Amino acid sequence: MVKTGRELLDTGLVARTWGNISCRCGEQDFLITPSGLDYTRTQPEDIVKVSLLTGEWEGRRKPSSERGVHSIAYQMFPEVQYVIHTHQIFATAFGIAGFEELVLTQEQRLQLGGIALAKYGLPGSEKLVQEVKKAMESGAQTILMAHHGALLCARTGEEALQKAFLLEEICKESISSEEKSRMVREKEALLCPEGEKLLEELRKVFPCVEVVNTAPVYSWAEEGKDLRAQVDDMAQMIGLIIGAVPLKKAAVLRILRKKNAVFVPGVGAIVRGNTQDDVTALALLVEKAVICAMRAAHCKVKAELSLNDVAKMRNMYVRQYAQQKEG
Repeated sequence: MVKTGRELLDTGLVARTWGNISCRCGEQDFLITPSGLDYTRTQPEDIVKVSLLTGEWEGRRKPSSERGVHSIAYQMFPEVQYVIHTHQIFATAFGIAGFEELVLTQEQRLQLGGIALAKYGLPGSEKLVQEVKKAMESGAQTILMAHHGALLCARTGEEALQKAFLLEEICKESISSEEKSRMVREKEALLCPEGEKLLEELRKVFPCVEVVNTAPVYSWAEEGKDLRAQVDDMAQMIGLIIGAVPLKKAAVLRILRKKNAVFVPGVGAIVRGNTQDDVTALALLVEKAVICAMRAAHCKVKAELSLNDVAKMRNMYVRQYAQQKEG
């Protein structure tokens, strides 16, 4: 389980401390990763044992707040021995909009153990557990959780990871040619001289600051539009909105003194944090947020999370998970 967590992080299937991993342990118990602890710091002794019958747990750390959806998986499917919850980019995008447009063969469907979409519920909530249960009642063992990520049930950790990779490949191949034209380019965009100068100035102000100029992020920034949170992890780590400002030092500084991400035309997005780990996670989340927003726009779906839900998640992250990450 410790090894799986590091693989999820290394392959970009999760960022920071998001996602979770569990393994059946006997007939009435399962093991699960702890709440909010960095995967690179998680050790075998940090894994928590949870009762399927009572939900009671034992261990030196608190179990993941998502233990409810793992418990349901083991109760629904006796053959399932291993479950992972990922925040992978393209699967999350199809969980927000266009699930019906997924193109997969019968063989792929069998490899995934069937696939279904669960309606939205706040992370760790009973509503999310019940929505996942409803989706699993179809027999599906791969579940897209709206605005949240994917849940993959398997017999082994290796099989669960293979399902995650297959799911991401299917989702990426299912996007339209119109979407691909905004998400792919032959060469990486180079920072304009003004952008280079701006980044140099910002590095004098913030401990860690980087430019994100992948194809979808650069494309979104060129349009000069704000982006409202449509996925839980953006709501938690960034907040309600990633704003867009002109390529002017004063305007960018004004945003970055209050927020940790901003869109700038001719540059892409600029993210800042207290550590390099912060900016690495933020870069991944900004790209994911953009791809999800593009998918929703393509499907003509209004997918923004409510102000109330964003506030709850942001508050929980600041008060709890940001501190737990370091152990």
